[in-house]
Amino acid sequence: MGVIAITKDDIDVAKLISDAKNPKTGGIVIFVGTVRDDGIEAIDFESFDEVALSDLKNIAAEAEEKFSLTSVDIIHRNGLLKVEETILVIVAGAGHRHEAFSGCRFILEEIKRYVPIWKKDISKGGGGHWHA
Repeated sequence: MGVIAITKDDIDVAKLISDAKNPKTGGIVIFVGTVRDDGIEAIDFESFDEVALSDLKNIAAEAEEKFSLTSVDIIHRNGLLKVEETILVIVAGAGHRHEAFSGCRFILEEIKRYVPIWKKDISKGGGGHWHA
């Protein structure tokens, strides 16, 4: 398991890719989630950090075992993020591409399913609403 974190800082994707490389890794899949212009100007993210970090570590461990991953990094940002800013980075390395793709998708779906991270869409008019 590599970096599992919740941060307000930007994420160095190139370093994560470099760190994921090793002699047993034949494929690395990277998911980079960004804020899209969906009638909003920003998203404000909050999390229950202690529980969210524990959940992310559990998801990473399960993915490593289930998909024979050689590396896993999961970094989610908190705070106010504007359109085009990075929200989430998942790096999944495996011996073969199929496991890397499957592992990355599994991690993403599990994060969305139950990790306590909430977002508030900030509309261009200034209002907003919270949702999971």
